[in-house]
Amino acid sequence: MNDHIDSHHAATLGDVPRYPRLEGERRVDVAIVGGGLSGASTALGLAERGVSVALLEGRRIGWGATGRNGGQVTGSLSGDVAMVRQLRRRVGQEEAEAFVRHLRWRGHAIIRERVERHGIDCELRDGHLHTAWTPGHEKGLRSALADARLAGLDEHEARWLSREEVHARLETPLYHGGVLNRRNLHLHPLKLCAGEARAAAGLGALVFEDSEVLDIESGDAPRVVTAQGSVRADAVVLAGNAYHALEKRRLGGLVIPAILGNLVTEPLDAATLTTINPEGLAVYDSRVVLDYYRPTDDGRLLFGGGTNYSGRDIGDVAGALRPALERTFPRLKGVGIARAWTGTAAIVANRIPVLRRLGGGLHVMQGYSGHGIATSHVASEVMVEALCGEPSRLETFEGFRHWRVPAGNLAMAIGMGWYRLLETGRDRFDSVRAR
Repeated sequence: MNDHIDSHHAATLGDVPRYPRLEGERRVDVAIVGGGLSGASTALGLAERGVSVALLEGRRIGWGATGRNGGQVTGSLSGDVAMVRQLRRRVGQEEAEAFVRHLRWRGHAIIRERVERHGIDCELRDGHLHTAWTPGHEKGLRSALADARLAGLDEHEARWLSREEVHARLETPLYHGGVLNRRNLHLHPLKLCAGEARAAAGLGALVFEDSEVLDIESGDAPRVVTAQGSVRADAVVLAGNAYHALEKRRLGGLVIPAILGNLVTEPLDAATLTTINPEGLAVYDSRVVLDYYRPTDDGRLLFGGGTNYSGRDIGDVAGALRPALERTFPRLKGVGIARAWTGTAAIVANRIPVLRRLGGGLHVMQGYSGHGIATSHVASEVMVEALCGEPSRLETFEGFRHWRVPAGNLAMAIGMGWYRLLETGRDRFDSVRAR
């Protein structure tokens, strides 16, 4: 059976069930293709409502981006600005902002409820710091803080930190202030996914691994076909995000794969961890192509970044990320790297997740643009509601306009290169202004 890649998440996953390969014919209400957070969360949501479900994963549960990401759960909803801009034409500015504001924090609540209800041990911790890379980034972060206030986050949950207050929490020469958010979370994403799949199976969901879907026969009762079996269902949900290759004609160009890298250091002594990050915060900065990091439960620092949109994998992940790690924490210069790996995220050009019905009983949920842990749970809740006869929120998502990116990753790579040039220019200007 295909196993997980050699990541920190896989190495610390612990004992989890190995689910059988699909063999023979099955009949359920809903078949879900893709066993990451989108699929597992949707399967659990449906099973909790008494819907019969089959979850099919081509490799292991959580094998894709779910088991490879940085583990941060933040209120930075993918595509929020574009959602408001499009939605206000239909419902007005105030209602559009309220819709998006609710989504921004809903994923956190779903995850907390699931972890508590089903006893999922996923190393859940509170606390996140969104840092201003330059003084010029402060305005955007303060605007996000004002929006958090409107969503009900008080001074205890979210507040502005000055440059000095940031440096009291992080031993780094970087950053010019930031937003400290206690509602945001960080966790072990693969343990969360495995826990949700286990909970779904406990409620009667059929979970299959090593069961790559080769074909889908759409219609009144669509049929999902693998090499050894098939599942007939009333509805099929495509939840493979950047890793699935089905329905290329209807979905091609809507999402672009982005390669990101992560590493974990060798275990750090308690004094070092306490010195560089005494509150154990998850952190990311305010750039378009950003760095992010957090401590792990076994005393390491998980550090990620270096996202590229060229479609080419990162050859030497540790070598590519080490300069950014050592620039962030000079104390860690020369630190040992225990593991380094890559993953693929699905980026949408306007960043709005793609949630829609394709006809013939097919549904799709994908394109979280780097905010997959929280957004996948929001998307799964919307999809579960629709599959259970409550389609209003799915209809809202279906009303959002998307465009297909021409020439695949080339266009996205050019666009991100432009953003990098802009940020480099702003960095130089802001550094001179700050002197």
